[in-house]
Amino acid sequence: MTIHIETPRLILREWKESDRAPFASINQDPLVMEHLPRALDEKASNKLVDRFQKNIKENGYGLYAIERKEDGEFVGFAGLEKVPFDAHFTPAVEIAWRLDYEYWGQGYGMETGKAILDHAFNKLGMKEVVAFTVHDNARTISLLEKLGMKHDTEGDFDYPGLRKGHPFGRFVLYRAHK
Repeated sequence: MTIHIETPRLILREWKESDRAPFASINQDPLVMEHLPRALDEKASNKLVDRFQKNIKENGYGLYAIERKEDGEFVGFAGLEKVPFDAHFTPAVEIAWRLDYEYWGQGYGMETGKAILDHAFNKLGMKEVVAFTVHDNARTISLLEKLGMKHDTEGDFDYPGLRKGHPFGRFVLYRAHK
């Protein structure tokens, strides 16, 4: 198991087979998936893990499994990924995460976000990291702002693949610079 980032309470590491079942459960939770296009079944969830592992190998960074140090529990994922679609702000690298609802409100998003941005700027030498979410995802927007990311009001966009007038509406774009 390769560890990429450690925080006081968490380990961000490569994926293990034992992460697949709890990750599939997270991807079916309506609360967790509220601001995403759809819940994922086990097959789709496993394909996502495969993509995450491939990206880590190819890029030297990626979306890592999060493990709690105190008990080894799988918490979710967090990390960096090349934006996988064409848009006015790409090519770009995004910060992203998804935590099991059980772990919301415990500061894990902030803890991982700070560590990931530090890793991006000070270990990987990146100059900019972006983030985006649905325009009314108040929790994520609040976290992005607490992390010091700035809303690029000229950069908001319609997510590729979602039909015009989709209930999610516009996505907001945030940027962080070294």
